[in-house]
Amino acid sequence: MNKIQNVQPSVNEQIYIHPFLKWAGGKRWLAPLIHKQIGHVTGRYIEPFLGSGAMFFRLQPKKAILNDSNAELINTYEAIRLDHNRVEKLLVQHQRLHSNKYYYQMRDYSPRCGFRRAARFIYLNRTCWNGLYRVNLNGIFNVPIGTKTSVLLSGDNWAGVADLLQHAKLYSDDFEKIIDQAKSGDLIFADPPYTVKHNLNGFIKYNEFLFSWADQERLGTALQRAANRGAVIISTNANHVSIRTLYKESFRLLTMERNNVLSADPKFRGRYQELLIVSGSIWD
Repeated sequence: MNKIQNVQPSVNEQIYIHPFLKWAGGKRWLAPLIHKQIGHVTGRYIEPFLGSGAMFFRLQPKKAILNDSNAELINTYEAIRLDHNRVEKLLVQHQRLHSNKYYYQMRDYSPRCGFRRAARFIYLNRTCWNGLYRVNLNGIFNVPIGTKTSVLLSGDNWAGVADLLQHAKLYSDDFEKIIDQAKSGDLIFADPPYTVKHNLNGFIKYNEFLFSWADQERLGTALQRAANRGAVIISTNANHVSIRTLYKESFRLLTMERNNVLSADPKFRGRYQELLIVSGSIWD
């Protein structure tokens, strides 16, 4: 089985729009390699698990269908697309007021306005512990404050993000409904939570509640249907025997190696192998 190593950014990285969110399991490290391998996207780009959108921002497709089950995340993208200046002004206020007390006030705050919800989401993401998005059983964000204090970053390109999002349809729906929209010539990039059968892979323990093994099987079937319709598939997952068994008959499997420093438990830190699942001859 082929192995893919981390890709170092090129000197021209600054020409790309970078994700404005930190996201556990984000594929910022993988995006340059995928871009180098496939070049420009000619059909529609479909991403059923958007997260920070690292692959979307790197590939910059002309037409996209973007989805995530996290409605607050999708609202954030929608608000930036509609009026990025308004969101940025609210972030300026968060920057000015940021403190330990203010962080927890904002964490407990539930604004109704979509723009305020978006600015709150970005503020918490940039100042919480390690950019982790975690909610309790009641759906309440409960990550403690982190060490970062910058709400506005030098690399922010809100106008560029908003412009690119004009070419996308945004959804917060079930991933299968999104994948089933794929047609011949479309490209699907699927980066689901890394839940495996028996859930013993060392990834975030609550993934099983967010994305069960039954969901993994449903995803595999949906990707196979899309491939049969002529869509190009690129998917990531845990390098685990249960995942390999799920895809080995119809897809090409490659291993990827990267560092994992997110876990608070030292035994889960170090180098991890992940799986890249591709269709057709796109990795020849």
